[in-house]
Amino acid sequence: MKNDTPFLIYDAAAGSGKTYTLVKEYLGFLLNQQKNNYYQSLLALTFTNKSAREMKERVGSLMTGKEARGLTVSTFHNLGLNIIRKEVEALGYKPGFSIFDSQDVLALLKDLTHKEFEAAEDACEPIQHLISNWKNDLISPSRAMAGANSPDQVLAARVYEAYQKTLKLYNGVDFDDLILQPVELFKHRIDILEKWQNKVRYLLVDEYQDTNSSQYLLVKQLVGQRSNFTVVGDDDQSIYAWRGARPENLAELQADFPSLKVVK
Repeated sequence: MKNDTPFLIYDAAAGSGKTYTLVKEYLGFLLNQQKNNYYQSLLALTFTNKSAREMKERVGSLMTGKEARGLTVSTFHNLGLNIIRKEVEALGYKPGFSIFDSQDVLALLKDLTHKEFEAAEDACEPIQHLISNWKNDLISPSRAMAGANSPDQVLAARVYEAYQKTLKLYNGVDFDDLILQPVELFKHRIDILEKWQNKVRYLLVDEYQDTNSSQYLLVKQLVGQRSNFTVVGDDDQSIYAWRGARPENLAELQADFPSLKVVK
């Protein structure tokens, strides 16, 4: 195994050991190369706190002391939150920004639609869903308006624009912003992107079929030209299309990284 080759562990039934292979084989290989201090710049990503805890337990069996402190096991959203905290000024927020949960978002949307757009309250939940999808697909309010093809979408795009401005005034971000804001920052600040690429020199991602467009781009940005990563995925196990997951990201991965080695 070469540490500079991207890997995709793919197309195996649930419970067949893909994640075990990710941790035991690839991570174990890197940790054995201690002369290069690989463990100091390793990041393992997953989707839920429960999965992150389980992966940490597995990693704990391979690592001790100094090594365990160097590796980060995180959810995508915790990683995004960490980036925002570190780059808060570059993003135009103040320290101590607020994170709006889904109920906070819905309450804000109801207030906006009632005061500024005189829309019915029952329009708010569909608008919330649309805004979330737009953010996950990296679509700005202006692009949402340009692509709106119905009165409901026009309304949603107008609310989206007002919502984003209001969030910024409140020094707040929502759950989708935890990925979107770092991605947009990295697009426009190459110096900051390069800093994070140097922090994350080796990336491992579990359940890759559940990534959405913004998460996929975040991975591409972090691995950069080094392409030092291993991901686990199976498009047959994708169950989160309703929240923006794109199992076709597995195919795009092979197109974007021609040197990808697929292990079935």
